Amino acid sequence: MNAIKSTNFSFENATGVYHGKVRDVYFFENKIAIVATDRISAFDVVLDRAIPYKGQVLNQIAEKFLKLTSDVVPNWLESAPSPNVHIGKKCDAFEVEMVIRGYLAGHAWREYKAGKRMLCGVALPEGLKENDKLPTPIITPSTKAKEGHDEDISREEILAQGIVSEEDYTRLEEYTYALFQKGTEFADEQGLILVDTKYEFGKYDGEIYLIDEVHTPDSSRYFYKEGYAERQDANEPQKQLSKEFVRQWLIENNFQGKDGQVQPNMSDEFVNSVSDRYIELYEKITGEKFEKTSYENRDEEIFNSISTQLG
Repeated sequence: MNAIKSTNFSFENATGVYHGKVRDVYFFENKIAIVATDRISAFDVVLDRAIPYKGQVLNQIAEKFLKLTSDVVPNWLESAPSPNVHIGKKCDAFEVEMVIRGYLAGHAWREYKAGKRMLCGVALPEGLKENDKLPTPIITPSTKAKEGHDEDISREEILAQGIVSEEDYTRLEEYTYALFQKGTEFADEQGLILVDTKYEFGKYDGEIYLIDEVHTPDSSRYFYKEGYAERQDANEPQKQLSKEFVRQWLIENNFQGKDGQVQPNMSDEFVNSVSDRYIELYEKITGEKFEKTSYENRDEEIFNSISTQLG
């Protein structure tokens, strides 16, 4: 099956390369080139099979939302010379991810169900059930782990440990709420609910920039707006757009990334179904038709798209 599992390019002017969970990042003097591969991760583990078109889907959704939110906060992106490539400013990333939640779902629900009523220093009210709307959106930051699992952390811990200055963190909070509001409004226009998402930020020449991807189904969770209230009232699962369906499949096959657990085999049929779901996500989230890019000579095309601009 055609998919971009990894890249290993050598650019004359590159100063380094970092292979992340799903992206390959090539560093230059003051720029970076990010290749969105088709790798997929869940529970902070890269799965054995790559998903055709996943990288293109995420890259193009991120490009759309980076442009749509550029009036809220400046971002790192300067060009998208290939469907799987973004080039932009090399920012110094803050070592926290700004997770914001409007509904009690996913990790937050699992913690709540286990009896916790404080999440990252934020108090949660009693009497909530899975997928309920929270009284107001809450920020639940996590540490940005280079390897292994990200960890929940509170605002107070971030400031006490000097991970981010209070002045900068206050600005990150302001940007996070504003971005979430913008994303919520756009999702509503598409008949969706933006449930939760995460943002990453960095600094370039002393200014804060939004970095990485924005409002993609890998960094965000969406519910279908139509029927949301009825499903909640009937205690039924919500119809959602995110990679949560992959996490649920893994859980059903006894894998949550814990020590000693073995990844279940992903059949061609399942891999194709995940690919189809990502394309569905793209079209529903953006309101645009997805155009598949041929995998023929894709490595050469990606290499040339970067070397033409950065050498």
